[in-house]
Amino acid sequence: MNKTIGLLLTLLCVPAMPLLAVAADFDGSKPLVCTVIDASECIMGEGCKAVAPEEINLPRYLWVNVGQKTIQDKKTGDDTRKSRIESLKQVDGKLILQGAEQGREGVRDGYGWTIAVMEDTGQMVLTASGDLVAVAAFGACTPY
Repeated sequence: MNKTIGLLLTLLCVPAMPLLAVAADFDGSKPLVCTVIDASECIMGEGCKAVAPEEINLPRYLWVNVGQKTIQDKKTGDDTRKSRIESLKQVDGKLILQGAEQGREGVRDGYGWTIAVMEDTGQMVLTASGDLVAVAAFGACTPY
């Protein structure tokens, strides 16, 4: 009887195991590569418009390594742009990453950014804001 109950419990848990493994892929425990699919730029007084990521100097691919607290535009290379993840939090099924960048020397172009990765699907929303400008981008992440 105990063996039968144990077997039934095991069989009931097996279908849930792949779901747990998928959710763990997007909780920050594994490095991710995120692809920017849609982007919009909003400028005060001008409204918002759809833009190609390249038009606003946003990389199409973001290599996210929560363990190293970095986001970069290429997996490797000397010319890789890197951003430091300054804040990391898991909120309501989302991995929230935040940081800020100084921008170019002598130019008032610094900004703050947030990336939210849905832990169950890997879908991503990126927002950034600076001097009277905001960017919203949508995409998807996958472990690498």
